Amino acid sequence: MNEVLLILGMFVVTFGIRYVLFAVADNIEFPDKLKRALNYVPIAVLTAIIFPAVFMPKGELFVSTDNPYIVGAIVAVVISFWRKNMLLTVVTGLVAFAAWKWLLIG
Repeated sequence: MNEVLLILGMFVVTFGIRYVLFAVADNIEFPDKLKRALNYVPIAVLTAIIFPAVFMPKGELFVSTDNPYIVGAIVAVVISFWRKNMLLTVVTGLVAFAAWKWLLIG
């Protein structure tokens, strides 16, 4: 019974927060500077997520050709600029990572 109440409580809190924002979204006009600043939020968030995963896979800075994450990231960046195709970027980055890791192990 406690789990049901917990789930219902989480639903009410999550839905309530989102509903309020959607309900008043048309009535709020952000200043232009804030709109321009918000354009950089996805770049900052993705950088904060990706940088540690690529350069610090074991918790310490690891910049070397022995780091397959860096090789996969470099290939993904090159492919993304060259082809501008998200699926191709992800697949080639993963293939480069796996191939480099296989070369290091084997």
